[in-house]
Amino acid sequence: MSKLISLKQAISEYVNDGDVVYAAGFTHLIPFAAGHEIIRQGKKNLTLARATPDLIYDQMVAAGCAKKVIFSYMGNPGVGSLRIVRAALEKGELEWEEYSHFGMITRLQAGAAGLPFLPMNQTGATSLEQSNPLIKRIPDPYGGKDVIVVPALNPDVAIVHVQRADKNGNAHLWGIIGEQKEAAFAAQKVILTAEEIVDESVIRSDPNRTMIPANIVDAVCHVPYASHPSYSQGYYDRDNEFYLAWDKISESQESVKAYLDEWVYGVEDRAAYWEKLGAKTHDRLKVEAQYSEKINYGKY
Repeated sequence: MSKLISLKQAISEYVNDGDVVYAAGFTHLIPFAAGHEIIRQGKKNLTLARATPDLIYDQMVAAGCAKKVIFSYMGNPGVGSLRIVRAALEKGELEWEEYSHFGMITRLQAGAAGLPFLPMNQTGATSLEQSNPLIKRIPDPYGGKDVIVVPALNPDVAIVHVQRADKNGNAHLWGIIGEQKEAAFAAQKVILTAEEIVDESVIRSDPNRTMIPANIVDAVCHVPYASHPSYSQGYYDRDNEFYLAWDKISESQESVKAYLDEWVYGVEDRAAYWEKLGAKTHDRLKVEAQYSEKINYGKY
């Protein structure tokens, strides 16, 4: 049965106030379109989890969607701080949990495996243990040095953007791979947004590239350009100019409100957003085709 629905419908049906939402993607394939739709629908009291919050969570916190953030690294990549999230944390307006990158991924791996926690080697980030009581040390039962343990993370909803998927939710992604697979397997519900919807035969032609299988997916949404200002390998480049611009926009509540009013509330969907960006931006973000070599899977 086809799981293909609009992003608007997917967010309405699968994201509820108070949910733990994991928007996956490491610098690449970040699901900005879904974040904007959550803002437009006025979802509240969300716990926003991400290994690298990026601008998507700055915007969602600015819009009043979040009560808590769970993260590892936090920042405007290559530019500086996430001004809005940082200010909310410093004012005590936002709850938070911080982990190392590996700690966050280990939490998702535990959740995906159905385990209550998983161990990891000690790190140099002992200050994280002091600030986060959920990071614990326990004795190695085999007599070695103590190990760090972190609790499982099972988001209510994982949102994953991919390059292509079939209508059932089998999904291909390539380029920089982040925590998409772990987040999807750990979550209770999975929303996929995809640059392209392709026939199942295309997915079957390269099964090793199927990072997300249909049996764990609840909704598939055809949303081209869903990761701008992030990028989708092979489709469009990262919009570095916007990352620099956001640093200035986020300096004042007035400019942030003006941005949200124009670029989130003021457009109906991602198609309207992309059109509004204009031909000059489209041309700037174009990428040249560069194909990998063919693989012969053989016939049997």
